[in-house]
Amino acid sequence: FCRVDPYGFERPEDFDYASYEEFFSRYLVVLTRRAIKWSKLLKGKNSIQKSLKVKRYIRKGVPNEHRALIWMIVSGAQTNMEQNPGYYHRLLEGEKNDKLVEAIRTDMNRTFPDNVKFRKTADPCLQHTLYNVLVAYGHHNKEVGYCQGMNFIAGYLILITKNEEESFWLLDALIGRILPDYYSPAMLGLKTDQEVLGELVKMKVPAVAELMERHGVMWTLVVSRWFICLFIDILPVETVLRIWDCLFYEGSKIIFRVALTLIKQHQAFILEATNFPDICDKFKEITKGTFVMECHSFMQKIFTDPGSLSMATIDKLRETCREKLLSQG
Repeated sequence: FCRVDPYGFERPEDFDYASYEEFFSRYLVVLTRRAIKWSKLLKGKNSIQKSLKVKRYIRKGVPNEHRALIWMIVSGAQTNMEQNPGYYHRLLEGEKNDKLVEAIRTDMNRTFPDNVKFRKTADPCLQHTLYNVLVAYGHHNKEVGYCQGMNFIAGYLILITKNEEESFWLLDALIGRILPDYYSPAMLGLKTDQEVLGELVKMKVPAVAELMERHGVMWTLVVSRWFICLFIDILPVETVLRIWDCLFYEGSKIIFRVALTLIKQHQAFILEATNFPDICDKFKEITKGTFVMECHSFMQKIFTDPGSLSMATIDKLRETCREKLLSQG
């Protein structure tokens, strides 16, 4: 058995190789079929137009060989990069903010200690690439600068694109457009979205919302890392990439779909909790096991399980939750 997965992550001691092999042999068939469909769709071109067909294809998964290109196109990162030639390199050559550089340096060794490609001994060592992307981004978006969590996201982007400049523009698409205000110093967007999830759970899985309230467990305790790391280190790599395929195309509501599916699917299990630490443990448990490993069926579920979830609903909830947070401020 291979101790390191295709992305360079070391598998944990308790990794279930048998279930994984069984799943992957089935998934490989799906991947092969999808790859043929994508090749026909792209016809060797480096562009696609957004359409219902493309959206459907993305929900069914983007083959790894096309992933970087598709993310770049559908997120708008490609257009931005083409309209700003040389901009990324100018950021790297310009004056640097020492405090920002120091903060990024500190986090370098903490980023994916379980990934062989980010080790100091690796050749090439991706730490250097990651450092560049984060330093450039911190100077490009001074309001955000650098905050923890961004290193993991940029690291994943680098693993998929294998390209520094593309990773920078994809990070910009996520932080600047797709995720509302998650990484600003006050993290208002992040706090708002955790409250929005709470409201959605009240609507869709009321028993769980009631349990949380009864034991005084705040949503931020159990889901903040889901939002900050976009499920990195929480769900299996293949599953995270499938979620990101949709995130780049459909925006931040995908995060709510995933969170609601995890909660809804494990409702009975969560409801067995009888106290505060118990609830926190259950939320750690529901992100493990075959349900989340089987990324193909999992992705089908996120579009059916939570039921309808319109952007209008989310926007309305965001407005009320944000106002509530600001009045508590």
